[in-house]
Amino acid sequence: MTTDMPPPASRPLVFVGALYGAAGVALSAAAAHRGGAFIGTAANFLLFHAAALLAIGLAGHNRWLRLGGSVLGFGLLLFCGDLLSRDLLGSRLFPFAAPAGGTLLIAGWLAVAISALIRPKT
Repeated sequence: MTTDMPPPASRPLVFVGALYGAAGVALSAAAAHRGGAFIGTAANFLLFHAAALLAIGLAGHNRWLRLGGSVLGFGLLLFCGDLLSRDLLGSRLFPFAAPAGGTLLIAGWLAVAISALIRPKT
């Protein structure tokens, strides 16, 4: 019997990617009805990173790829969390949350790039 499920270590990335996708759709609607430049930006970041996290989770047979996906997920949480906090609460999540999240997003993408250079074990 075969299964189409990703490896157990990658399932959290699929789960988080799907949640971020749902949040991106909901925030896109909120931005259209409520306004707020930060809400729209957060929605866009969530939507396009959700697709990346799903792909990484489904293909994540490489440790660097899974690490990159995990770093992307956490960086996205900080970055979007800070943007949403600014629009919805009127204050930052905490000092330097968005820059820290953005730096983690860059690092996550670099880890994904490194994963492409790693030879698969035979």
